[in-house]
Parts: sequence; structure tokens; C-alpha cells
Amino acid sequence: MAGLVKKQIVFTRNVAKLIDYIFSQGYFCTLGEAYRTEEQALLYAQQGKGIKASLHCKRLAIDLNLFSPSGKYLTASEDHKSFGTFWESLDKNNVWGGNFNDGNHYQMSE
Repeated sequence: MAGLVKKQIVFTRNVAKLIDYIFSQGYFCTLGEAYRTEEQALLYAQQGKGIKASLHCKRLAIDLNLFSPSGKYLTASEDHKSFGTFWESLDKNNVWGGNFNDGNHYQMSE
């Protein structure tokens, strides 16, 4: 099994743990963007909405839509902070996007 596939498997298991943790805290989430083509990443980079070398292209990043226990859609990075801390505790390569002003973004560096 190739190294990237092994990393994707660990990433996917960590995402499952994160989602379970979010729900266990009384919050809810839905899935945002997980996979991004290289063409889409280039377009986003040109629009200033991302970077060309996005880890979404390698299936090592996901965006989650977070909702409060009352159902309010939470968009501020601060709303994700406790979940970002949990995410980073799962693996030394996990990085929470709130560290670079993208709070709903969770990734695993290569």
C-alpha cells in the first residue's frame, strides 16, 4: 500500500473520531468540501480563496459545517476552537485551520 494511501486512511479515521467528538459534545456537523481537483484548487488560488497546493487535492483535508446544540450555524473560527484542539491531539500531523484563519478546515500535513 502506497504511503499516501496509508496517510489517507489515518486521516479518514481521525475525521471519524472528530465527527463523533463533535456530536458527543452536543454539537452537530455536516460535511463540507473534502476532495478538490487540481483545477479547482488553481481556480480558488487565483480568486484568493485557497492555495494551489491544497491538501484537499490529496484527500488530506476536510471542511466541516458546524452547528450549535440549538441548531445555529456557526461560522467563526472561535466556534471550532475546542474541536481544533481535539483534532490536533489525535495525530502529530493534524493541523487545525483556525491557526491560519480557516476555522472549519481540518487537515493532515504530509
